[in-house]
Amino acid sequence: MSSKSRLRRLLAERSIKSGDFTLASGRRSRYYVDARLTTMCGEGQVLVGDVCWRAIEEAGWEPDFVGGMTLGADPVAYAIANHATRSGRTLDAFTVRKEPKGHGTGRQIEGGLPAGARVVVVDDTVTSGGSLLASVQVVVRHGAIVVGVLALVDREEGGRELLRGAGFDLRAVFAAKDLV
Repeated sequence: MSSKSRLRRLLAERSIKSGDFTLASGRRSRYYVDARLTTMCGEGQVLVGDVCWRAIEEAGWEPDFVGGMTLGADPVAYAIANHATRSGRTLDAFTVRKEPKGHGTGRQIEGGLPAGARVVVVDDTVTSGGSLLASVQVVVRHGAIVVGVLALVDREEGGRELLRGAGFDLRAVFAAKDLV
């Protein structure tokens, strides 16, 4: 079984919940994608790193850094950076805070992301795209160059269109409908 097939199965088993849920967008849904139950487990880390790195390569993006809004993007970015580096391609990760720190250096981006770096902004799940676009905008204001945006799971509820309208290429590894 391929890594992508194994990851699809793991997401379906661990991360898809049925019920009545209110999403971050405020919309109601009969299912919830809690991708962290997969992205934070050992097997999930290995699979996410492999599958997402391949998606980045297939897209033709050549990033120096990968990262996104904490908390959902963190394990995805760390898995990708780990896999890429083990494969001989140096890649570092960064984290975007929802708000700048109120103490110390006051940074909103952690991980040493320099201005001018080529980045892929990632997230575990995208619905309407609002929080993903917010993280992209923080990265752009920081002075980095966004070469692509990657979601592990796309609920296909407007996120791709929102990002496209803002001038960013969003790719997804899986559509939620393929996991439910």
